[in-house]
Amino acid sequence: MVFTQTLPLVPAPVSAVAREGRMPVTAATRVQGSSPAAVQLIEAVARRTGIRLSAADTADADIVLRIDPAMGAAEGYVLTVAETAEIVGADEAGLFYGVQTLLQLLREDESGWGFLRAEVHDAPRFPRRGVMLDVTRHFFGVADVKKFIDATSALKFNQLHLHLSDDQGWRVHIDSWPKLTELSSSTAVDGEPGGFYTKDDYREIVAYAASRHMLLIPEIDLPGHTHAIGVAYPELVESPVLSEAFLAESAKNGQALPVHGESYLGTGVGHSSVRIHEERTYDFVRDVVRELAEMTPGPYIHIGGDESLGTPQADFDLFAERATAIVVEAGKTPVAWHEMGSAAGIAEGTIGQYWGKTTPEGTHAEEASHFVERGGALIMSAADAAYLDMKYSEDYPLGLTWAAIIDVRAAYEWEPTAVLDVPDAAILGIEAPLWAETTRTLSDVERLVFPRAAAQAEIGWSPRSAPERNWESFRGRLGTLAPLWKAEGVDFHPAAEVPWSER
Repeated sequence: MVFTQTLPLVPAPVSAVAREGRMPVTAATRVQGSSPAAVQLIEAVARRTGIRLSAADTADADIVLRIDPAMGAAEGYVLTVAETAEIVGADEAGLFYGVQTLLQLLREDESGWGFLRAEVHDAPRFPRRGVMLDVTRHFFGVADVKKFIDATSALKFNQLHLHLSDDQGWRVHIDSWPKLTELSSSTAVDGEPGGFYTKDDYREIVAYAASRHMLLIPEIDLPGHTHAIGVAYPELVESPVLSEAFLAESAKNGQALPVHGESYLGTGVGHSSVRIHEERTYDFVRDVVRELAEMTPGPYIHIGGDESLGTPQADFDLFAERATAIVVEAGKTPVAWHEMGSAAGIAEGTIGQYWGKTTPEGTHAEEASHFVERGGALIMSAADAAYLDMKYSEDYPLGLTWAAIIDVRAAYEWEPTAVLDVPDAAILGIEAPLWAETTRTLSDVERLVFPRAAAQAEIGWSPRSAPERNWESFRGRLGTLAPLWKAEGVDFHPAAEVPWSER
């Protein structure tokens, strides 16, 4: 029998049909499949229910996972739950995402645990669905990053952008420039403890993300946001440029001003720049990019480019052209914030990341469009909809308000292809950034990220025309994630506009 009720799935699949009854889950339930996703399913069910499913080699197992490349769409899958369950993935990623969907169908009632019966056909709308974690303003260790990967990959995000350098610190070891971690890694905003990733730490994060089908994109922010580089190597960085706006903001926040060669603990932006006419600067960029490229199997290196407010435009353009060329020389595709689109000669194929608003301001749209003109494409991170560090409400204790106040509905109701005048095909997908000025712990991060990351996940994954792609449907489906997040120890914000489930 087919039911018309909405299945409790986020992001909404391409198609999903609910059927009568449930498939019981007991200690006798067997899982067959050689994919790592089979092990991940067993572990996740055990965490949620206390029931440990068993692995089986026989084809008559209760849950079967298999790959069929003939399905076509990368990352796609078909999930069928009846008396038994089967997940058929187009590839390993498809199996992994099918498992995440199956886990959302896991429910407890008076008769015990079981999977809701359903048939789901699914594949992503956009190939790039990212989240960004700023580990510079406040540092998060390997275990925290792994937990962040677990929670976001479960929503079918497939890229993790790590913001590894900024004015407040440098967070990854570089052999050829060792003072970066010796002298520039120990502090964070407001004097909080810093930290950094050894090369082994970094490789561990890369491998863990890959096991959850997330591609890691490292970012070294240049030529601005570089005060911390000058703590280690003062000869590479200009003296701070202190505008009237910067001075006023620092006074308002009671923060000390940046001093060349000394650690900066404030949150002001736009005051720093590397020395663009010194050849040693490009030796530095080349070495850092080379060492990152050696540790990063993915195709991208992000080189920043935002808020270089104290850098003359001609200097900025020169740097953008040389830095993107260095990334290409290292065998990687450059990614940059949209301001780098102001440089006429950025490397062909450079990917732009748009962080302007859903109604573009100033030259933001023109700068973003230039990436497309140069043979590149765009990732959409509209700050007034996709920035996860904005407050939910004026009085929310975490987050900022400079871009907007973003409740869950505002995070959900925007369209990436409607912001800029570029072909839809030029939009690779979305990324939801979490900047860490106000997040001292992973719990702080989680309260800002969840549930709004689920809204961004649906924007990136689900068909725009799907019947369930509307706020009323989403808020109901979103509420059913509460038991799963609680079981996984995710400290989400129980936003009042969402009807949260207990079971």
